[in-house]
Amino acid sequence: MKGADMFAGAGGFSTGARMAGVKVVWAGNHWRIAVDTHAANHPEALHVCQDLHQADWSLVPDHDFLLASPCCQGHSRARGKAANNPQHDASRSTAWAVVSCMEYHRPDFGLVENVREFLQWKLYPAWRLAIEALGYQIAPHIVDAADHGVPQHRERLYLVLTKSARPLMLQLPQREHVSAASIIDFDAPNWSPIEKPGRSAATLRRIANGRRAHGDRFVMPYYGSGSGTTGRSLARPLGTITTLDRWAVVDGDRMRMLSANECRAAMGFPSDYKLPAQHRTAVHLLGNAVCPPVARDIIQAIQEAA
Repeated sequence: MKGADMFAGAGGFSTGARMAGVKVVWAGNHWRIAVDTHAANHPEALHVCQDLHQADWSLVPDHDFLLASPCCQGHSRARGKAANNPQHDASRSTAWAVVSCMEYHRPDFGLVENVREFLQWKLYPAWRLAIEALGYQIAPHIVDAADHGVPQHRERLYLVLTKSARPLMLQLPQREHVSAASIIDFDAPNWSPIEKPGRSAATLRRIANGRRAHGDRFVMPYYGSGSGTTGRSLARPLGTITTLDRWAVVDGDRMRMLSANECRAAMGFPSDYKLPAQHRTAVHLLGNAVCPPVARDIIQAIQEAA
């Protein structure tokens, strides 16, 4: 089975597809760094760097499975009205490229990943009708990566598109949760003293609360959102990895931010997966990625049910 990966980013969808036995023959993204990262890890695929609104689908190899992660920022609560972001931004329109590609190639299956707010997009009913007009049924699944052995709680929407008589609702495996402790290297460098000049009072309060709740070792969002007031036990999966440094590790009287390698592990990528050398860029790519084990499990479930 062959796959094509739209909005491929760092390659989480492609990596999960490869785990499920799908050969990814094409990958496209608008950001050169993302394309280069994907190509370094998936050299067998044809790569394009362009705005996929303008893609020539005749140049895309035939494929059985279309994987697509159209831009989610315009749908995310973090980018909604409260943040004064436009409600008609072009990022939402990337979803129409999925319709265009599927109209041309008519693959057997499609799998679209986004934030769950995609379903509340004002144009989602029109997008759904367009997909259905091409002969596909749409089955929405809300999936938490932690339920697929990823050491991170990351809830995302996956739309399963099939040429079936009715929507294909999958029976996905429920894997054992993996702790945050499993991906943290306490021998890593770059620790700093907790008590140091310039450390904010709010950070110190969060650390004190975390110590009371979890002892000397725990993780916490450095900027105070989510588990920011109490920290988070290392015995649980991590909270969601984002495109900017978010999670700090506290160990006794020292602390540091997660490394890019730890973020890679928290996303479920293989340990030898190549990332950009610059930490900020690597974290940005990972925070936008699909967790490979989730993609693997969903693709395998589609193959088994088809």
